[in-house]
Amino acid sequence: MDALANGTHLHIFTWVVGIILFLVAAGMAKGSKGRKITHMILRLFYVLIIISGVLIFIKHMSVDSMLYGIKFVAGIVTIGMMEMVLVRSSKGKPTSMFWILFAIFLVITMFLGFKLPLGINFLA
Repeated sequence: MDALANGTHLHIFTWVVGIILFLVAAGMAKGSKGRKITHMILRLFYVLIIISGVLIFIKHMSVDSMLYGIKFVAGIVTIGMMEMVLVRSSKGKPTSMFWILFAIFLVITMFLGFKLPLGINFLA
């Protein structure tokens, strides 16, 4: 497990695939079998995102624990908004507020992830 927590490669891979699967599932027809299968695969990636994030959080929280904690919570909320968009859209309920919240929390999570010591500093 130590090899998984040393770098961010697994974590970045899982959230990139997760976002792609989310967008694909959101674009599919409501109630289709492909959407249900894609949604279930996406839920597996939610678990992988959380596990890889927890490993990184535990290994590196001594560097800047408050910022890592805020990023962790923002990441969980981002995943929650992704799930809310898919579930509410499959039930035919409005999702525009959850799309907006998803975008806001995704930007916050990515900004914090890139700002932290293991991230890539695009702002320098």
